[in-house]
Amino acid sequence: MNKKINVGVVGCGNISGIYFKNLTTVFNEIVNVYACADLIKEKQEHAVEEYKIQRTMTFEQMLECKDIELILNITQPFNHYDICKRSLLAGKHVYVEKPLSLTFEQGLELIDIAKQKNLLLGGAPDTFMGAGIQTCRKLIDDGFIGDIVGATAFMMSKGHESWHPDPEFYYKPGGGPMFDMGPYYITALINLMGGVKTVVGMNHTAFKERTITSQPKYMQKIQVETPTHVSAMLLFQSGATASIITTFDCKKSELPLIEIYGTKGSIKVPDPNCFSGPVFLATSDGSGYKEVPLTHIYSENSRGLGLADLASCINNRKSPKAGCQQTGHVLEIMCAVFSSFESRKYYKMKTRYKRPEPMNRELVKGQV
Repeated sequence: MNKKINVGVVGCGNISGIYFKNLTTVFNEIVNVYACADLIKEKQEHAVEEYKIQRTMTFEQMLECKDIELILNITQPFNHYDICKRSLLAGKHVYVEKPLSLTFEQGLELIDIAKQKNLLLGGAPDTFMGAGIQTCRKLIDDGFIGDIVGATAFMMSKGHESWHPDPEFYYKPGGGPMFDMGPYYITALINLMGGVKTVVGMNHTAFKERTITSQPKYMQKIQVETPTHVSAMLLFQSGATASIITTFDCKKSELPLIEIYGTKGSIKVPDPNCFSGPVFLATSDGSGYKEVPLTHIYSENSRGLGLADLASCINNRKSPKAGCQQTGHVLEIMCAVFSSFESRKYYKMKTRYKRPEPMNRELVKGQV
């Protein structure tokens, strides 16, 4: 039996709860949450009490701790690069919340450090490993829609200031709809369609200032410093194309989340921010879309699945499904959207992407 991998969790904010819950219950035979760290003491203490975490540490203490092998970085995006780099240089494997970093150059540097030090580097999202998108993957791989022709993806939202307790960073560099929600959509697309080779993008900002209507910062103003309506066209290595829109400027929309179009049929892909369905398939018989039963496990919120897989790969010396080959390709695509708009040119991708193997259909809960 493989040994458990000790994990140091950096960041105990809004998203940390589901990680702590799953890592200490569902995936607790693969990983052990050894310690947690946060600059806000109250958040640290809440995690210790709520999820029975063994101890608190500073990030610096984690880097020095020989018992910790893997750092889970779930800090805000502008901290991702620094914390990942320092962790890798300290000899720790790393799994980071999306995005990998704020710039493609920073992402490449992190990937290079990980390779030089023979460490695993991976990151969110891991929702593509769930039952919803894995069912779509099986339909595509089994030929139900024929050769893929194209796809559309729409992330239509009015923004986070009406519900998130601390929404400012969503409107700063490293935020915005593309860097916040784009990773879910792009990760789903490349897992279903393969790598991207050319990108063209456009963007716009509808409101230069936002007013927070959630607590505890009700009526505070946010100065918007990143585009909030982002459009792109992606040309895949296969020759298929996809159009994607991510926006925080939409009050209401009934557009589909993701649709994949093939020579024999089409698939309505479920919300890529979730692990489950429903999945709908339309074939050339003309009967329209019909719901397809899910073919895989992990239909509930299983955040931490990607980290558990990476931890297992530390023991088995394999490549993680949510590894840096994927997170780096997704980061380059997002950065390419903005680079294309600024240069008014098509962007030719530098990274190449190979889809990971699909999830094993015979898994039981807690296995990867």
